[in-house]
Amino acid sequence: MRQRNAIVVGAGIAGIAASIRLSLAGWKVQVHEANPYAGGKLTSFELGGFRFDAGPSMFTMPHLVDELYELAGKKPTDYFRYHKLEEACRYFYPDQTRLTAWGNPIRFGQEVQEKLGVDSAQVVRHLGRARKKFELTKGIFLEKSLHKASTYFSRDVLRAVAHLPSLSLTATMDGHNRKHLGHPKLVQLFNRYATYNGSSPYKAPAVLNLIPHLEHGIGAAIPEGGMHAITRSLVRLAEESGVVFHLGSRVEEISVEGGRANGIKVAGQLIPADLVVCNMDIYPAYKHLLPRLKGPRRILEQPRSSSALIFYWGIRSAFPELGLHNIFFSADYQDEFNCIFDRKEVGGDPTVYVNITSKACPEDAPEGMENWFVMINVPHDQGQDWDAIRLKARADVIRKINASLGLDVEPLIVEEDFLDPPRIASKTSSHGGALYGASSNNSMAAFFRHANFSSGVKGLFFCGGSVHPGGGIPLCLLGAKIVADLVKEDYS
Repeated sequence: MRQRNAIVVGAGIAGIAASIRLSLAGWKVQVHEANPYAGGKLTSFELGGFRFDAGPSMFTMPHLVDELYELAGKKPTDYFRYHKLEEACRYFYPDQTRLTAWGNPIRFGQEVQEKLGVDSAQVVRHLGRARKKFELTKGIFLEKSLHKASTYFSRDVLRAVAHLPSLSLTATMDGHNRKHLGHPKLVQLFNRYATYNGSSPYKAPAVLNLIPHLEHGIGAAIPEGGMHAITRSLVRLAEESGVVFHLGSRVEEISVEGGRANGIKVAGQLIPADLVVCNMDIYPAYKHLLPRLKGPRRILEQPRSSSALIFYWGIRSAFPELGLHNIFFSADYQDEFNCIFDRKEVGGDPTVYVNITSKACPEDAPEGMENWFVMINVPHDQGQDWDAIRLKARADVIRKINASLGLDVEPLIVEEDFLDPPRIASKTSSHGGALYGASSNNSMAAFFRHANFSSGVKGLFFCGGSVHPGGGIPLCLLGAKIVADLVKEDYS
């Protein structure tokens, strides 16, 4: 029997994972990537002796990476190692309150009781509600296609329906957190998890309050060698599994004939295939790769998620009061999100995230120095003056960090680069630089993103952050698994 051919368009983390799963299922797989490197947003670079992860910095659900090695009959630690974190994040508030979010729920609760005066049991119960939301929805939302009728005739659905009130489908994240936590600083801390899928906690559904469980229930981790080690190790596994990568190979079109995807066009030439998996942002995918196919207008016109403005700073000093992950909160969190999603601008008091991988990987910075990945949430690109925004935001960020740490950071910056929405769009083909495709700023948007398959074209599948189940490393890995399961179902 002829070995069937599959082509994956895009070597983001979902595309790499999908290629591994298809190859292990017996397909001959080629991956075509426009950039000269694999990984999409999950890449790294060096700057004057400092190493920086360019994109994602929080690693949760590491077992999903291990699962790919185990599927291939490999020992995960021969390819990829990581360490669980004792603390998820350090929080800094404008009034000088400081709080460490320990990974262990009980220890975290004790920290909150000591610093904020909130009963520790209240925090533990809230994290228990997050765990319950996760367990009720993972078998439906995270692991299966919501666009197949068979998904809704399962024990998981019946169980979720029986516990509908606990899913808080009609409340917002903020409303749910205020009801159960009360203390404004604690509400702000839990509200920030909306940014994990580029949304506003004042609009996104409360069911997304399951996200804290990933850090405080399953646990966060740090890979040896930084986040880019995920990309490097999975590319190695893919190649050992028979996948062929074509880097610097820009796909011009996904070829469709007779209602079936039959390959791709590169440099005007047709490369035939029995199926195509598109790991490109769904908006430009329809516009550029499937121009003759009528796209799902309602899905493509959904409001975009937030983007990011990132400064990469080599710092000529070390700060023991900072950890691997740090958050400097704004004084008016709701106004910050109003700026991003309603006014499409960047306010003067942004919440600042600082990731310092040299805390866990000393080789990432020269001795006595630190590599700071400094990020604020911003709107996606709609033609704003990003040069002016970047200069003002840089000054606002430095002023905020200075006020919290009691020093002047700017003279300590010895190396610098940046990433803004236009650059994100250019490097990753993300429409407007939106990090997660569509936002989840209404009650059902998170659940009805674009499907992982085409209803009108046989042999055409989709994975990546802009389609179901969503963005971020864990959801992209789960999306690749959903695609592999759909392919198995269609081609068995």
